[in-house]
Amino acid sequence: MKNNKKMLMNTIKNKERHDEINKRLITVSESDVDKVYDILDSSVKGKTKIQIKSARNLYGDNTVTYNRDNSLFKKLVKAFIDPFTTILIALVIVSIFTDVILAEPLEKDYTTVAIILIMVLISGILRFVQETRSGNAAEKLLEMIETTASVERVELGTMEIPLDEIVVGDIVHLSAGDMIPADMRIIKAKDLFISQSSLTGESEAVEKTSAALISDGTALERNNLAFMGTVVLSGSAKGMVVSTGNDTIFGGIAQELNKNPTETIFEKGVNSVSWVLIKFMLVMVPIVFFINGITNGDWMGALLFAISIAVGLTPEMLPMIVTTSLAKGAVSMSKEKVIIKNLNSIQNLGSMDILCTDKTGTLTEDKVKLQYHLDIDGSSDTRVLRHGFLNSYYQTGLKNLMDIAIIDKTMELKDSDKNIEHSITRYKEVDEVPFDFTRRRMSVVLEDETGKTQMITKGAVEEMLNISSHVEYKGKVVELTEEMKKFVLDKVRDLNNNGMRVIAVSQKTNPSPVGEFSVADENDMVLIGYLAFLDPPKESAITAIKALKASGVDIKILTGDNEEVTRSVCKQVGIKFDKIYLGSDVEGLSDEELGNLTEKITIFAKMSPSQKTRVINVLRDKGHSVGYMGDGINDAGALEASDVGISVDNAVDIAKESANVILLEKDLMVLENGIIEGRKTYANMIKYIKMTASSNFGNVLSVLVASIFLPFLPMAPLHLILLNLIYDISCTAIPWDNVDKEFLEKPKAWDASSVSKFMLWIGPTSSVFDITTYLLMYFIIAPMFTGGLLFHQLTDPKMMALYIAVFQAGWFVESMWSQTLVIHMIRTPKIPFIQSRASIQLTLLTFAGIALLTIIPFTSFGASIDLTPLPKIYFLYLAITIILYMALATIMKKLYVKKYKELL
Repeated sequence: MKNNKKMLMNTIKNKERHDEINKRLITVSESDVDKVYDILDSSVKGKTKIQIKSARNLYGDNTVTYNRDNSLFKKLVKAFIDPFTTILIALVIVSIFTDVILAEPLEKDYTTVAIILIMVLISGILRFVQETRSGNAAEKLLEMIETTASVERVELGTMEIPLDEIVVGDIVHLSAGDMIPADMRIIKAKDLFISQSSLTGESEAVEKTSAALISDGTALERNNLAFMGTVVLSGSAKGMVVSTGNDTIFGGIAQELNKNPTETIFEKGVNSVSWVLIKFMLVMVPIVFFINGITNGDWMGALLFAISIAVGLTPEMLPMIVTTSLAKGAVSMSKEKVIIKNLNSIQNLGSMDILCTDKTGTLTEDKVKLQYHLDIDGSSDTRVLRHGFLNSYYQTGLKNLMDIAIIDKTMELKDSDKNIEHSITRYKEVDEVPFDFTRRRMSVVLEDETGKTQMITKGAVEEMLNISSHVEYKGKVVELTEEMKKFVLDKVRDLNNNGMRVIAVSQKTNPSPVGEFSVADENDMVLIGYLAFLDPPKESAITAIKALKASGVDIKILTGDNEEVTRSVCKQVGIKFDKIYLGSDVEGLSDEELGNLTEKITIFAKMSPSQKTRVINVLRDKGHSVGYMGDGINDAGALEASDVGISVDNAVDIAKESANVILLEKDLMVLENGIIEGRKTYANMIKYIKMTASSNFGNVLSVLVASIFLPFLPMAPLHLILLNLIYDISCTAIPWDNVDKEFLEKPKAWDASSVSKFMLWIGPTSSVFDITTYLLMYFIIAPMFTGGLLFHQLTDPKMMALYIAVFQAGWFVESMWSQTLVIHMIRTPKIPFIQSRASIQLTLLTFAGIALLTIIPFTSFGASIDLTPLPKIYFLYLAITIILYMALATIMKKLYVKKYKELL
């Protein structure tokens, strides 16, 4: 009742808080800008330090706390609770009843309970430590790529600050590519379009304005409000923060979320195998119980034996092996300066068979340099540079690499050209029309000291030809005829063929504004020249492309750049292709036609963001595991659509948010390392899964045979549990095992069906030698201790107990040898120890386990659990058994590989 009352009070309190915040949003939406300053205790220049401190105390930090408990306790619980440990805990409870509560006072035994609990502790602690270690490594790297926002404050002016430091009343400057850092009222906007799909699901961009709005609509429907988590697609703006953190609409949704992320193919694969193993155990254990009970008549003994079989069949180390393998991969990649945001992304990297990437910064240096500033005829002209500079310098949106290159080149020449220096001081900005990916151009309107206004536009050559009616040619302004357009395009093509990226510059004097300057004013302009940039190919690109190709990963280029530049760069880095397809070619194709095309074509140029995403989707529909590497606003959709999205630390906010993997160095060789690490991770996980499945199947066959034909248990329940504990400890080194070079050459997709096939082929191999060990112990070794008499010939209880102790000691030791050596047999299709060696960690741990268990029958501890020292002749037979077992296992491996083309 108390908890229900507390929950009800919290619900009421949250609703009151929500209503108050919503009312504040509506109030600022309906108020003019001057009144908004008063409501939010701010000013035109932002907040003072005292106001900032007050706002933080009143409204808190700008952080969202999800309704998921990530406390130390929660992490510990997660590490220890899974289907396998749940089964073990259930078996502990049963053992407490059978071995302690229901046992006679002198027969109470906690050993079985203690051993099972040790198994649970080993699995849980290792899993917790590895997850924590991986998380800490990622956190350290994430600190290096902290997302910031441009905020204006009284004492500090405009500066970039971390998102969590933003407070209510802060003035935030927005431009294309920014994620909205808090809920805010737009106080100034220029062609501002925002995607609200993260909140509303609507794919259409919404135009935002600064005008006060009286409306009956909800906050989300008001076009002068922008909301945390949404993205600026184009334009620029200033906004004043109304709500932060949990008080935002996004924060409110996050608070209510209590569901886990969608299950990936990898997780489904692991879970399906897990449940196959569990179902196998749940079917076989009752069979073993009833056969032993009927055969021997000791139902309590049969129950204890069935419990020990259940412990042996439970792959309790699987969650630990999976987590440790993934975490080890993530930690290894962190040393390569790669942030793995989601552990499963490691395995997804390994399964990737196609990598789609943009050209810029991946194949090229991403260090754009302005090589030429040319008039229409192709001669150097500083006037073209000055106009390009004025456009780049005065625009308030996101300055891209070309803007920076133009400004740098101008500053470099200003001392030698007084006209350039004069241009910097004589103009002031009147207005601008920001860049967007539909128009592919941007404009500024400037006014000089005489009052003359001028619109300067720069952008993609084709777009600039569309809005220009005249051209400056040989000192004269002439009409832009079709013949002149061809002349311009031929000049540009020559530059493109030399690997240059070219944009054009146009201008017009005293433009007549259509209301406020807008896209409608970009017409009847005069084309004055070109700016040609060089982004040289990376030296490492050729090596990286060859390495990726050798690793079975096809590279496809999806770029917005033009055909000629793309062709030049791809040739320089050794990408082979027959034809380049353009976005316009893709547009008219059906999904089926595009799917067939994308598998054959390597390069797509002049692609829009939606076309990139579509290519990714059709490749996935064709059954490929697709990665996408990008860093721009136009890459966000493709990053989301891919199996593994890869971005870089200097990417725009939305690209980093959409990616699963973030590279601190934009280098394909780093990515190649990630792919190899992913395949190593998969290899070591599948080793344990197939090893466990086949070993368990073989053990059950052996136990069933023993239960039918032996008049006693082949191994005491305690022996089985102790054997399983030592074997499990040996398996903990598998995530650190070596992986054959050949295994890493091709992508590995998850295939749960291969586990059952492997189990049926390899499992019975060990059963053959378990049965030969039964025969050896029953007819040769055990009778050596009973005067040559077999068990059914004995009448003395002591001699019968000795016979059983010798038999059980023999299978106890042989089981450990065969079960542990199967690790070395299954880990490689090659001959173990000769052609392929396990890691030093795995080798030492497995052989230490074998040595420990072999010694136990010779110790006082062995005597206390009814095991007897074995004669020397036994070890000769054991050596022969193990050699024959390894020979048969090798033959079965070869046959399996011949039939199914792979072992793991």
